[in-house]
Amino acid sequence: MSTKSLALAALVILGFAVGCKKDDPVVAAAAEDTRPAPVIQGVLTKKMGQGVLGPDVPDFWIRPGWRCDRVAEKIGIVRFLCLNPDGTLYVSQWQSGTIAALKLQPDGHYQKVGNFVEGLYGVHGMQWHDGWLWFGQSDKKSGSIWKARCTDGSGKANEIKAVLTGLPTGGHWWRSILVDDTGFYTSIGDSANVSDEMSSDRQKIWHYDLNGQNKELFASGLRNTEKLLHRPGTTEVWGMDHGSDAYGTGFGEKGNGGKGPITEEVPGEKFNHYEKGGFYGHPYFVAGRFPRMEYANKPDLLKWARKVVMPAYSYGAHWAPDGWCFYTGDKIPDATGDAFMSFHGSWDRERPGGYQIGRTFFDKVTGQPYGYQTIVGTLSGSRPLARPEDVIQAPDGSLLWGSDQGGWIFRLTYVGTK
Repeated sequence: MSTKSLALAALVILGFAVGCKKDDPVVAAAAEDTRPAPVIQGVLTKKMGQGVLGPDVPDFWIRPGWRCDRVAEKIGIVRFLCLNPDGTLYVSQWQSGTIAALKLQPDGHYQKVGNFVEGLYGVHGMQWHDGWLWFGQSDKKSGSIWKARCTDGSGKANEIKAVLTGLPTGGHWWRSILVDDTGFYTSIGDSANVSDEMSSDRQKIWHYDLNGQNKELFASGLRNTEKLLHRPGTTEVWGMDHGSDAYGTGFGEKGNGGKGPITEEVPGEKFNHYEKGGFYGHPYFVAGRFPRMEYANKPDLLKWARKVVMPAYSYGAHWAPDGWCFYTGDKIPDATGDAFMSFHGSWDRERPGGYQIGRTFFDKVTGQPYGYQTIVGTLSGSRPLARPEDVIQAPDGSLLWGSDQGGWIFRLTYVGTK
């Protein structure tokens, strides 16, 4: 059998695994089965969604038992969200090079009070740790890790320190940051789509001491993971990795930037539990161990296949997961330990997909994901009403999520069903 025939056979299996379509947006799997389950991109209609939309909220689909309110608007490009212990909400705005600071008002809305950081084009991932706001940044020349704090009560950072500079930039330049008492983790993705950069610093997670010294490889085979988090109560490192584009060009798809019936559903986005020394498939494989045509004749492909760590969970193709959070509150039934994710939506589909906030269920015994459901859908036909970027837990146990479209921030509250 030819290489192309083998790849086509594999694609049939892959299509069954991640490309099935149903009208029900909820995907459930048995709790005792921790294998990745398919995610079904359902047709979300207002008739199906019976949740509550607050004043001035676009006509989103919302799951019964939930309420969505707009709590900030016209604040500019929204990328990532972060709260400090006093409740200040930070918003990274990569195009303007600012980290905006917002304060909660008595009416439940957030008001911008100024910029915490200015003049750093490409600010991205953020985390509060030990009195400092740590953040990643990539300009047109290089990438950096910074930390900033305010000690004079002005609300604007008066101490800004570059912890690490001279990091790769360009291509998928978005830089993650995860800080703990051992140091920090940071990653950067592919410089293009499916470049072979295994001998470079790209497509990897690196660990450094808190002072930026003692660089150590943690994991490899990433395409574009924008946010890293520890699973609560553990030191496990988790992240959502974007799948590659234009998978179908090796099977004859042409034009439209790689869109087509095969690329439409391949590959699915991946939720990875990153372990030290783990290889997660990119650029040679998609959806676990399915080879890309570009590397089908790689002499040592089987060696690399044996190294691949399978995704903990998979989602729809090209949904573009950017931000997400683990839930540690008690205001959402049985949600402690689950993950909430934002899917920005992607250009690489003929029928739009993603554009939603959803919940990934974790088995409380095994600590593994086993199912997913959409909470908010932001598509109206093929037109996005919002483009979700990040979602975090608020101090009161609700969820805050941001959209770069409109410069909005919304609050999601579980209100129950009667």
